[in-house]
Amino acid sequence: MTQTSENVTWLTQEAYNKLKGELEYLSGPARTEIATKIAAAREEGDLRENGGYHAAKEEQGKQELRVRQLTQLLEHAKVGEAPAADGVVAPGMVVTIAFDGDEDDTLQFLLASREYASADIETYSPQSPLGSGVNGKKIGEDAQYELPNGKLASVKILQAKPYQA
Repeated sequence: MTQTSENVTWLTQEAYNKLKGELEYLSGPARTEIATKIAAAREEGDLRENGGYHAAKEEQGKQELRVRQLTQLLEHAKVGEAPAADGVVAPGMVVTIAFDGDEDDTLQFLLASREYASADIETYSPQSPLGSGVNGKKIGEDAQYELPNGKLASVKILQAKPYQA
């Protein structure tokens, strides 16, 4: 999955289905659950000192923000195929790089939108400095990207393969 500058997000069918399912849950059953929690907390009395009420309202706010994010993301989504396993770095691929030519100092990450992030693997956006530096490079090629201090860092592409959830 990747986002382009035109605000279009490319998703695999699997990623689209996953996000659509999350939106349906948050818009339906989850809204009912949080409304029940708020109503129960409201019945406990003084709302100024009601921790359960305030926690439920905060949870509701976070949930509604996520609903708005998912709605906007899916409205602008284009569903496509997973990237080809051709050794060229592209969004939706797991990339392994070596820093400064030291093949022992490696990093493996998923090049994708933060919406696709998971606890299983670190995710870098194609718009991030590292992501834009490696995007389009082939296995064995060197890539450069700008560090926050303005200096350039070099990495070597060791592996690029389509992400399997």
